[in-house]
Amino acid sequence: QVQLVESGGGLVQAGGSLRLSCAASGRTFSNYTMGWFRQNPGKEREFVAGISWSGSSTYYGDFVKGRFTISRDNAKNTVYLQMNNLKPEDAAVYYCASRRRPGIYVGPDRYDYWGQGTQVTVSS
Repeated sequence: QVQLVESGGGLVQAGGSLRLSCAASGRTFSNYTMGWFRQNPGKEREFVAGISWSGSSTYYGDFVKGRFTISRDNAKNTVYLQMNNLKPEDAAVYYCASRRRPGIYVGPDRYDYWGQGTQVTVSS
């Protein structure tokens, strides 16, 4: 079992930045692929970014367009999402997820554990 706790969400103006963190506990964090997703009410959960267990491979949703960076610190059992040049359409609840097997996938059903989410609000 893996427990994930997100933090770092909040209110930011368009063009601003936020850094989300996801702290993991439980099984060995460094063995897991990690991902960030986001969701708005009535919409499907959307893939934002993923990172391999070693951090050597990353993958982003098309809408990111170089604005976000995912990283991890296995010594701290933490994965990060640095979000720059935020737009009002980036507003959502952001979720951290982990996957027991290798490979970064965009489908939420490929991930085994989820955090409770952190709200990101972007004012125009």
